[in-house]
Amino acid sequence: MSVFVLSYFSERQGTDMKVEGQVRIPSGCAIAAVISRDGSRMSGEMITNAMKPMHDRSNGLGGGFAGYGIYPEYKDFYALHMFFDERATRKSCEAFLKERFEIVKSERIPTRKIPAITDEPIIWRYFAAPLKSVLADLQLSEKEFVARTAMKINTEMKGAYVFSSGKNMGTFKAVGFPEDVGIFYNLEDYEGYSWTAHGRYPTNTPGWWGGAHPFTLLDWSVVHNGEISSYDANRRFIEMFGYKCTLQTDTEVITYIMDYLLRVQGLTLSEAASVIAAPFWSTIDGKADLEDRHKHTYLRTVFPSLLITGPFSIVLGFNGGLMALNDRLKLRSMVVGEKDNKVFIASEEAAIRTMEPNAENIWAPAGGEPVIIKVKDGAF
Repeated sequence: MSVFVLSYFSERQGTDMKVEGQVRIPSGCAIAAVISRDGSRMSGEMITNAMKPMHDRSNGLGGGFAGYGIYPEYKDFYALHMFFDERATRKSCEAFLKERFEIVKSERIPTRKIPAITDEPIIWRYFAAPLKSVLADLQLSEKEFVARTAMKINTEMKGAYVFSSGKNMGTFKAVGFPEDVGIFYNLEDYEGYSWTAHGRYPTNTPGWWGGAHPFTLLDWSVVHNGEISSYDANRRFIEMFGYKCTLQTDTEVITYIMDYLLRVQGLTLSEAASVIAAPFWSTIDGKADLEDRHKHTYLRTVFPSLLITGPFSIVLGFNGGLMALNDRLKLRSMVVGEKDNKVFIASEEAAIRTMEPNAENIWAPAGGEPVIIKVKDGAF
């Protein structure tokens, strides 16, 4: 029986069903990232250009970037990047925010008109701090309050969507090829010590502005190449703790899992990696180090519903670092390279060579082996 792939260009080109083999899906999606260990800032133009040689990994239905260290003048405030479907929605959402936050700046995110990006929503940003009186009344930490606020807007306020909510970082995404999205958002005007990027090739979820990667919550951002076969079990578990998966793509759940494991449960990055890409039981049983064996046994026993199965390669961005991770069988490509103080990650070596032609120590991490890079203390 022939396998068919639904073309999501059908709205523009008419219904078009294409037989697999006539459509090129080279392991689907493209990811890339760069980080400077000494905290030196790099133009967003570098990561935009890195996506060009991976053009065929996308199909124009989603591209995006996350930059860290891009708002030093507002580093103590949460940068809320938002999509609105109309002006009235923005006004009502802004009134809601003013009841909860001190807003020190409110503005449209600068974009440029280009033919490749169309039907854009109202794209806005607020630099804000939670009101201390509200935090005291609710008895919540700042981060928990901001996370709940973003979740509330995304689930209850029709036509409004918070697509970035961290400090001194921001996400920029759209329906389009990633190299066009970078131009659309003027990323050459931003400088950050770390960048991640994604080009979508959705095969079973719709292409829309909110569904483009990266997915974020607070300062966590996730770009993902692959498909989560455990999505339903992962979603049911994480939604017991107040998270809501509403964005019509499986990747969203990874962001909430990482927030839950790292911020709420207090796990380390390597421990969180051992939950979502857990070693096989046979591997755990074969570990010579008794303490290491007990740790992995504990993590697999306590968080069984957060094991992510299916092919994936992800890059997790956070304030001060990156973590790259493949599924434990390494069913998606990912390579890492270095040069001086910088580390580069991408689906293909060509993307790394675009950012740094003289990159060294190119290697492909093993399945389930996290690559964790942090900026030196005090550098960002």
